[in-house]
Amino acid sequence: MPATQLLRALPSIDALLRTREARALAERTGLPRLTALARIVTDELREELQQARDTTTTPGANGKPSRAELLAEAVGRLERAVARVGANDVRRVVNATGVILHTNLGRAPLSEAARRAVAEEAAGYCTLEYDVETGARGRRGGRAEDLLAELTGAEAALVVNNCAAAALLVLSTLARDGETIVSRGELVEIGGDFRVPDVMAESGTRMVEVGTTNRTKLADYERAITPETRLILRVHPSNYRIVGFTAAPALAELCALAHARDLPVYEDAGSGALLDLGAYNLDEPVIRESVRQGADIVTFSGDKLLGATQAGLVVGRRALVERCRRNPLYRALRADKLALAALAATLDAHARGATFTEVPALRMLAATRDDIEKRARAFVRRARARLDADTFGFEIIAGQSAVGGGSAPTTHPPTALIAVTHKHASATALEAGLRQRARPPVIARILDGRVVLDLRTVAAGEEPELLDALSAFSDD
Repeated sequence: MPATQLLRALPSIDALLRTREARALAERTGLPRLTALARIVTDELREELQQARDTTTTPGANGKPSRAELLAEAVGRLERAVARVGANDVRRVVNATGVILHTNLGRAPLSEAARRAVAEEAAGYCTLEYDVETGARGRRGGRAEDLLAELTGAEAALVVNNCAAAALLVLSTLARDGETIVSRGELVEIGGDFRVPDVMAESGTRMVEVGTTNRTKLADYERAITPETRLILRVHPSNYRIVGFTAAPALAELCALAHARDLPVYEDAGSGALLDLGAYNLDEPVIRESVRQGADIVTFSGDKLLGATQAGLVVGRRALVERCRRNPLYRALRADKLALAALAATLDAHARGATFTEVPALRMLAATRDDIEKRARAFVRRARARLDADTFGFEIIAGQSAVGGGSAPTTHPPTALIAVTHKHASATALEAGLRQRARPPVIARILDGRVVLDLRTVAAGEEPELLDALSAFSDD
């Protein structure tokens, strides 16, 4: 069929929007958005038909596509276009990867108390900057900041929207137009092209590197101090470790040197922790200990080992923290009401000693292999009772979870994995199906040619959804 005849058979946008499928899609997306997508779809089809030289490149029986066939093709493309748009939405997923702080999946899941604080207290009008006792303006984030100071032993605290913002704010406030001394071994790239030298340059401070990649001595810092020095920076390498022939001064030694020269020490603790997590093979800085050893100001993340929402947390000497608060940059970087509500609720759990019972990320970290294996065996029993034994295969195998989020790169908690096979679907197809077809999507891993599920990161209430997702393949 000549291209001109094919073009005449191409359905109009109006005809496409009148189809039953399009009307259903309009209820989900709204007519204006669907119309825009329909225009894109028909334009694509028109261009393909114009480029067609023979009937072998076009749909239809015997190389003669009818108007109905072209309409069906357009409807299919419209449905896929809507699905692609929806894929960019923030949606809940079941994380069966075993990566506790999965950056791509939103890092730490919120506790029940934090979720209630967001939905019931902060979602509407709230006391973000209002004191109900006096009727006057209140301190933004006051509850969270007071808890942070209490839990870390610091004089004061400040909350901004993420840890990179905290670093930028501190450096800009304390070291702009001066020099900041930092070890070469601490010039890390955190992720997403965020590099310590870049944020230092953006803050307006001049970076002075000392030592070597693997060894930096106290004398290196001492020799680098000049009248232009404003700050000594110590960066915790959260996402990598240098082992072997290494050396670095203790934080207390570095603080003693700096304070003898009337210089502040700033520690970027990265993930940081409010408790010593050595029992779980984590050597992340304990913030209270950093403050005790003399660090004048410390920054760390809210959505990693603290287990709350994304936030950059600044604690330290009151005079320095208040200088950061008065910096005009703070207003651009401050946290919103939802983040502050979730953070305060999570910090409250830490303050009450409920860290490992109420904070999901810490509860997952503390779970033993035996704990997870018991859950895995119970889940497999339910799955075998519900699913066709000739179609599905289940085996519990030893494996490893991960902390994730740039924290503890060498720590892999032992776990029990559920290895799943399907008679008619490859591991790749099964993994993709769980991700694409399940509601909510299930994110799993492939290991040694099999899909594996790690219940460490699956909440008990999500197990029925995980089973439903597998059930979708029963008839495949």
